[in-house]
Amino acid sequence: MAELYAEVADEEQRLARGPNQRQYWDRKTFSSFAEQQRAMNRSSTLYIGNLSFFTSEVQLYELFSRVGTVKRVIMGLDRFKKTPCGFCFVEYQTHDQALACAQFLSETKLDNRVVRCEMDGGFREGRQFGRGLSGGQVRDDRRSKDDYDAGRGGYGRGDDATADGHHFRRSAHVKRPRGDSTAGDEPPASRRRPESPKEEKEEENPRFRHREEEDRDGEEAKKEQEQTDM
Repeated sequence: MAELYAEVADEEQRLARGPNQRQYWDRKTFSSFAEQQRAMNRSSTLYIGNLSFFTSEVQLYELFSRVGTVKRVIMGLDRFKKTPCGFCFVEYQTHDQALACAQFLSETKLDNRVVRCEMDGGFREGRQFGRGLSGGQVRDDRRSKDDYDAGRGGYGRGDDATADGHHFRRSAHVKRPRGDSTAGDEPPASRRRPESPKEEKEEENPRFRHREEEDRDGEEAKKEQEQTDM
């Protein structure tokens, strides 16, 4: 009896919301919202969301074939594991069949989950992979770690995402102290041996060191010659 009341309440909420779907702009696929709307007006493709990870293609074909001829079903996949991650694309033969599906099958139950059917601008290669940091959908990355969903991988990632380095904030850049060396094998400036004036002079002009030696030798030879003449 409790399940019956829950289903009645869900139906009342669906009717109260009406047929309008959320206004979502896929910025990675379409350059503008207007371009996306033009593509949807002639598309025969649907986006199906809130699926269980365990729902099969056979189940999807069986459900969506009730309103038209299904050309193909593209399963949404975790981009790392290549396993289903809770969404898919359904392509019909005609635009009218896709509209009928969005109108009559949206928010029906499949595998005890209320699925969402929305018109899509058309499938393109690469859209079948999840865009979340963990490889699946973003909604599962943001789901609280206390929120358990058996059909979508169990508990959400929540704060655990930061432990794996998967977080939404950039880490602050740590400034290097002015005296630190950039080379790993070079000691800090405070521990270096002080250089003598002679070493500093040699380091200042290492390429002209041999010229200075030649000049000194020439001056000494000149002095010896002058002493000999005297």
